[in-house]
This record gives sequence, C-alpha cells and structure tokens, in this order.
Amino acid sequence: MTFAGDSHVRVARPSRDLGAAERFWVRGLGLSVLWRTESGGTPGEHDLLMVGHPDASWHLELVHEAARPVVPAPTEEDLLVVYLDGPVPGELIARLEEHGGRRVESPNPYWNQWGVTVEDPDGYRLVLCTRGWSNRG
Repeated sequence: MTFAGDSHVRVARPSRDLGAAERFWVRGLGLSVLWRTESGGTPGEHDLLMVGHPDASWHLELVHEAARPVVPAPTEEDLLVVYLDGPVPGELIARLEEHGGRRVESPNPYWNQWGVTVEDPDGYRLVLCTRGWSNRG
C-alpha cells in the first residue's frame, strides 16, 4: 500500500481541555466523536479525543496528558479549512461562538474575502470557506 489520494489523514494536536474542545468541534461544528479514551492519570498515557465524520477520509485527534501537558502553540497561519461551496450560515458561526469559539480576522485577506475564521478554545483556527474545493489551483 502506498500513500494515495484516498489515504486516511489524521491531524493531531494538543489540547488544554478536551471537554472544551469537544464542545466546539462536536456541538459547535457538528463533527462526531469517533473515539475517546481516558488515561486515568497513568504516567506516560494521555487522554484522547478523535472527531470527524464517520465516512470521511480524515479526522482530528486531540490529546491531553495531565501529568505532562503540552501547551498548544498555534500561530495565525495554523488553519483547518473547510470548503462549504456556499455561504457560511450565520447560525453556524453563532453555534461555534456559543461553544467556545471566537471569530477573528485573518492576516491573509484571502480568508477574510472568501470565508469566516473562528479560533477554537486552544487557539487553532478553523476557516469556513465559501468557495468549493478544486485541485486545479
């Protein structure tokens, strides 16, 4: 098996608070919990939350180790972009904000023109893009 266009992709990130992250990504954005495990405080083990769509070829993995937490250090260019191929619903932005998100301006004018940027509770940025995805550039 080789890496191909249909290979599954996992984006892994540290989280300060998996409960807050779950509220944002699941209740706010509408992803599903695909897997969850708790370490019970065992040294060297971590709590894990995987979210995504069950039929998608990607998922987001969020981890936290209470005994040795890694503090998230996102930059304003660490983006997860979702191409909606249409307007960003106002009720979606409101729901993301109700569940711990914060709408921000992007330093890149492209994202301000073609979408809405929301920071998750850990400071990572989600861009909801009004454009459709095309691999033609």
